[in-house]
Amino acid sequence: MFTLQNGFLFLSTLLCALITGLLYGYACSVNPGLSKLPDLPYLKAMQSINKEILNPIFFISFFGTLLVLPVTAWYCYQHAAAGAFYLIVTACLFYLIGVIGITIFGNVPLNDALALFEIDKATLAELSRQRNIFEANWNWYHNIRTVCSVFSLLFIIASIFKIYSK
Repeated sequence: MFTLQNGFLFLSTLLCALITGLLYGYACSVNPGLSKLPDLPYLKAMQSINKEILNPIFFISFFGTLLVLPVTAWYCYQHAAAGAFYLIVTACLFYLIGVIGITIFGNVPLNDALALFEIDKATLAELSRQRNIFEANWNWYHNIRTVCSVFSLLFIIASIFKIYSK
């Protein structure tokens, strides 16, 4: 049966699962695949990917999760689902700090610096240096946000079990 609570839980789970899947897919296939490329194609690929991901569909799921999770938590709090409320608040914190925060303060500055790097004018040494600055740091931050996103999703799923195991 559809209820507002079910709708919020479904939307929270869906949006978080979409982001978790994106981050997980990068962590276990895209990043390892890109790491096999020489410096020039690696840097060009990352510039292209970083530009293309800035689109409305990505923003809806990425920031939509951040908006829907607190609304879901509030709704559960208002409707006497205290156990679920705390689980969803925990999911919110993992998402806010570990996904949004790491992205904004870790990955985005690296993406911005790479966007300004003029690949076509760079020497082989400059390409190598830019990749060394970018790749290991970007992947480190990415792995953190991937794990945090997985935890966020797990806490949302746990809240569903909490609500419906009565």
